[in-house]
Amino acid sequence: MSRVYLDHNAATPLRAEVREHYLEALERFHANPSSVHGSGREARMAIDLARERTAAALGVHEDELIFTSGGTEAANLALLGALRALPGERSLALSTIEHPCVRAPAERLQREGARVEWLPVDAQGEVDLACGVETLTARPVRLVALMAANNEIGSLLDPEPLFARLPGPRPLLLVDAVQALGRIPLRWRAQGVDLGVLSAHKVGGPKGVGVLYRRKGVALEPLCHGGAQEQGLRPGTENAPAISAAALAIELAVSEQPQVAERMRNNLHLLFNLLTSAVPSARFFGPHPSAERRLPNTLNLELPGWDGRLLVARLDLEGLETSSGSACASGSLEASPVLLALGVGAERARAGLRLSLGRLNSQQDIHMAVDILRRVAFSHT
Repeated sequence: MSRVYLDHNAATPLRAEVREHYLEALERFHANPSSVHGSGREARMAIDLARERTAAALGVHEDELIFTSGGTEAANLALLGALRALPGERSLALSTIEHPCVRAPAERLQREGARVEWLPVDAQGEVDLACGVETLTARPVRLVALMAANNEIGSLLDPEPLFARLPGPRPLLLVDAVQALGRIPLRWRAQGVDLGVLSAHKVGGPKGVGVLYRRKGVALEPLCHGGAQEQGLRPGTENAPAISAAALAIELAVSEQPQVAERMRNNLHLLFNLLTSAVPSARFFGPHPSAERRLPNTLNLELPGWDGRLLVARLDLEGLETSSGSACASGSLEASPVLLALGVGAERARAGLRLSLGRLNSQQDIHMAVDILRRVAFSHT
């Protein structure tokens, strides 16, 4: 049976050129990068080159990048590490649609006594500017976390309008750009980002490699101890082959972003138009596919009468691979916090289905996906 993969926000297939590079790197960079012999120095050089290439692609300095085991570790190190390094009150604000890798450490800090302010979003998933300004003016915080792009509904969160209206000392800005990389341009310097988070496996790289951008001058407390690797902030033997392959994937994703985004956007419009015609009862969450400010590859919808998790299982049996929200929350019986934050009721928030396109999805894939969705939708009526 032919299958269609529309779950690229959860993970992307390893790119062919990245796979080839990775396999070669596994053979070459087998030694510990901290060893002083020739093989160790070669592994160290591979990491140095990966950092240089990643920094060049992102337009930042090499010593501002820290390699981690993934986006989740990078986000935890950024949020927990920054606030624990600051003297005085621990306080932060974050949008109500942040990924669990940001939400969970924020909630942990709250349990430890930190002050957490939640910034509401509108029905399109954008931060309510007036409410956010009022909240942060009345109760200033030390750090603000706003994800660049939401992984479930595709909305974009721009920190610039909010920060431009805040009086007094500027808080640190943490941006989770895991879903933005390769899909929209990253403007960390222009936006004044202090801490940024990326993950290689969202752009055709290997799993197990994340990148934390830390602007020069921002202090961090390490979460783990026991080694001096990664500026003493991420101790442990580095995975030189995976880091080297991840750098190539990030480099390719940034260089190809305009063309890939345009192709995905065209396919997303095709998917939406075909689906609204084939399944008129389908209802959609988040920004409209024609909206300028949105990810070019993400569509979140509801088929009335279907629970999201059951629908995912049924579609999988038919050959369409999707998800019902964040992959990190798969198996959860709770309604999607993102959809709840949009003002959707709990029953509908459990029905959300996420379709996320990749750079290699074809129009044939889109037609097959819509045909499967139509059959499943009408089988339930």
